[in-house]
Amino acid sequence: MKIIVAGGAGYIGSSCVEYLLNHGHEVTVFDSLITGHEEAIDSRANFIKGDLADRKLVLEVVGNGNFDGIMHFAAFSLVGESMLNPGKYFSNNDASGINLLDAAVKGKVKAFVFSSTAATFGIPKKMPITETTPQNPINPYGESKLIFEKMLKWYSEIHGLKYTALRYFNAAGATENFGEDHTPETHLVPLILQVVLGKRDSIKIFGDDYDTPDGTCLRDYIHITDLAQAHMLALDAPRSGHYNLGTGNGFSVKEIIEVAREVTGHPIPAEIVKRRPGDPARLIAGSALIKKELGWEPQFENAKDIVSSAWNWHQKNPNGYGK
Repeated sequence: MKIIVAGGAGYIGSSCVEYLLNHGHEVTVFDSLITGHEEAIDSRANFIKGDLADRKLVLEVVGNGNFDGIMHFAAFSLVGESMLNPGKYFSNNDASGINLLDAAVKGKVKAFVFSSTAATFGIPKKMPITETTPQNPINPYGESKLIFEKMLKWYSEIHGLKYTALRYFNAAGATENFGEDHTPETHLVPLILQVVLGKRDSIKIFGDDYDTPDGTCLRDYIHITDLAQAHMLALDAPRSGHYNLGTGNGFSVKEIIEVAREVTGHPIPAEIVKRRPGDPARLIAGSALIKKELGWEPQFENAKDIVSSAWNWHQKNPNGYGK
């Protein structure tokens, strides 16, 4: 298939581009490089530098490009920032996203795969989170993703656009070639590895008195290669709809730190600090539906494999893509 990947220079997008290319697809990356890295674009892919806010360019590139599918990763994703500047999130994640939807309709694109988030569920009352769990976002980031899911539904009903929205929490790990490099960095695994690399003195644990086995928050961590597999499978989904992606188990903050100590052979000092507002004790998604309907088979379900892959990449790229 001929696929265009919006946001293909970002963390998850770059791994999906690599995965698609490895499986014989022709890939074009469309990215503004505002948060992405040109060095993260697979050399086998075509690259067009552009912003989804540029309606004329998006309609020209996507609407006239004869693409079979679109993968959409081009979103701002910092929860804290969204609470300070909601307009930035609704403008980019929703208003600019309309240009991509209109271009998909113009270009008669057969499949639209959207990188959504389990943050659309807010703080669910039951775990694991399933596709029928009520969606009640607690921040503008999650709200912006839910709004786009609703836009997809209407474009499907009105224009016949077939779409799949994939909802997941913590992408983690690295491939041989591509890994995680954010500014600022907010994800647990690379933050822990920054301690090992001498970039910070310790890792902060935000509260150790939660109702969990070791008192620290439980989260879902999914390897980016497993996410890439799910996105590629979604191109051939028989119907429009939504799938949750998760381990069904989750790992605590302390567990991830301990695994990182084992993998790296470093002590990794940890500092207990006060809880962050709005942090639920457990966030775990179930994946039974996508496994049943699309045949998704994750390969990296234990924490050691995930952390080891990230550590391998960070050792080779201690300064990320700014080497």
